Amino acid sequence: METFTGLRMRQFEGLLRVVRERGGNGPGGGRPWCLPLADRVLLVAVYYRTNLTMRQLAPLFGVSPATVCRVIQRLRPLLALEPALQPANAADRLWIVDGTLIPVRDRTVGASSRNYRFSANVQVIIDADTKLVVATARPAPGNKADAHVWRNSGLPAQCQGVMVLGDGAYINTGLIVPHRKRQGRPLLPGEEADNAEHRKVRARAEHAFARMKNYKILRDCRQRGDGLHRAVQITAFCNTL
Repeated sequence: METFTGLRMRQFEGLLRVVRERGGNGPGGGRPWCLPLADRVLLVAVYYRTNLTMRQLAPLFGVSPATVCRVIQRLRPLLALEPALQPANAADRLWIVDGTLIPVRDRTVGASSRNYRFSANVQVIIDADTKLVVATARPAPGNKADAHVWRNSGLPAQCQGVMVLGDGAYINTGLIVPHRKRQGRPLLPGEEADNAEHRKVRARAEHAFARMKNYKILRDCRQRGDGLHRAVQITAFCNTL
């Protein structure tokens, strides 16, 4: 289980319970699935973890590639991270925002980027205390600056009343960013200490990205349309289990 999905048995059982509560079995009365719900959830988890093609997954589960496609299309909305709600103690919360480049095949989603690949820029908010993903934005072309993507992502509206950290790329966005050296003036001792603490906290976002990218679909996403957005939401949700 853990080798092919990255989930322990307890975590997979929690994932299965969530899918069942969200209507994974469907309304009933139609043509029954050839796989039970547990196997279908396992299939989707293996797909996102390993990034195997549908032709490769089909013989592993004893079904056709078309069935694999239908299972993924049916269940992936049920595995997505739910939209973030305004926290009750917003003034006491600390969130971190950062962007990451994810290689994609869909030319309508990505662009030639600084990682020398055709990629998309995905903005993610992480809770500094729990180190879990709070919200994700829809992908933007990878040649867009983080500040530009952030302003147009819709995420700022979800951060009302919450203290949010960002790196130096988010200057003039209203986020808490590191102190910058001014021309002819080095940083003051207090500013150096602030920047060091800022880096220490902000590193939790990089750790969250590292956990998400253990799911190989975020290393080379072949999905088109909403596929990358769903993949980011699913990998973020799996890391909350």
